[in-house]
Amino acid sequence: MGIMNLLIRQGGKPAGRIGRLIGKGMNLGHSAQWQWALERISIDPEDVVLDIGCGGGQALKSLAGRASKGKVFGIDHSEEMVDLSRRTNGELIEGGRVEVVHGEVSSLPFADEMFHLVTAFDTFYFWPHHAEDLKEVIRVLYPGGRLLLFNEGYRQEKLSRRGAQFEKAAGVELQTPAETCALLSQAGYTDIELALRPEEDWFLAIAKKKENITE
Repeated sequence: MGIMNLLIRQGGKPAGRIGRLIGKGMNLGHSAQWQWALERISIDPEDVVLDIGCGGGQALKSLAGRASKGKVFGIDHSEEMVDLSRRTNGELIEGGRVEVVHGEVSSLPFADEMFHLVTAFDTFYFWPHHAEDLKEVIRVLYPGGRLLLFNEGYRQEKLSRRGAQFEKAAGVELQTPAETCALLSQAGYTDIELALRPEEDWFLAIAKKKENITE
């Protein structure tokens, strides 16, 4: 396995020394992505926010800066990333502004209707059960709350060379924007908005939980 393929595969669940280096690299190299995505959504100071797949934890800092009077939670299924996120956000955690937990998107350890906003940066393609996991996110969203999905990579009419390498190395299949919208709609989301940056392979979807969703 080449070094690039190894790094891509590690991105799904960073582990060990290489995983810790990847997490630190994410903190240093992905801020432009987070900023681009977060510029496209409003966050109230009092919001309670969850970041799924919080990785190295730098995105939690950006979210905490926007939800300045609320609270930001991070969750990751990699114990190494939970540890790194906690160290990255040590002062915010001590101040009660940020909390980081170990867990899975398929069974979020949070109460119903707890969050005003849920974010997922570069993790959605790694979720094990897209349709069911989107419903699990709906469970923890406040009525009217929003989900923000950002992917560096999506299936266009012609899959880019970078996208093809990512699919092969990560063992996932990139979706088209239409396919992602269909999954969101089927899971019960509404008011779906898309933003694309094809030259960078960036894809953003923002969707809302219905105010009076019924089971």
